[in-house]
Amino acid sequence: MQTLVPTTSQKRTMALTFDVCGGPGGSSLDRPLIATLRNFAVPATLFLNERWLHTNPREAAELREDPLFRIENHGSLHVPLSVTGRPAYGIAGTPDPSAVVHEIDSNRQLLSSALGVDSRWFRAGTAHYDDVAIAIAHDLGVRIAGFAVNADAGATASAGTVSRQLRTAPDGAIVLAHANQPHSATAEGVKSALSVLTSDGCRFVHLDDMDAL
Repeated sequence: MQTLVPTTSQKRTMALTFDVCGGPGGSSLDRPLIATLRNFAVPATLFLNERWLHTNPREAAELREDPLFRIENHGSLHVPLSVTGRPAYGIAGTPDPSAVVHEIDSNRQLLSSALGVDSRWFRAGTAHYDDVAIAIAHDLGVRIAGFAVNADAGATASAGTVSRQLRTAPDGAIVLAHANQPHSATAEGVKSALSVLTSDGCRFVHLDDMDAL
């Protein structure tokens, strides 16, 4: 599971990643957050869930066309990835290996057919996995996107907390936050942090930039 990206001696490096979860957890797009990323010209990797994609096809196409953003796979049912049904945060995980494959491949196929995205990264709902499920994911040719910093605690954190988490993130951190809760404080916190980080010359990368480093 990847939690860090390669760094450089010249600049602090960070990879911003945002889960776009859909379903009962929120099927909107945090447009203030997207506008903030665009205003600062900061790239980000967006993990789209299948339920959100079905609800927001135009928004998904818009994000796909913006070179600031890379689109990746946040699963089909937004559940923990396991072969035993192990829960996380009260959400039951995939119950067996075939469900693991479906959780990854159903949305990967939708990303391909709907958006022309060849998704190579996966993050499960809740970002919890067991070792067998991770091995299955690797056999399917996808890399697991972990995180070094949870910036917004599932879009529940205050703007001050989000800003502080970003500003104090270690060099090379993959940062996790959410982009499906427009009424959260995530956008405000990200804006506050980026005003500092960009002035300091922080280098922001997509996850798919890693192979080129």
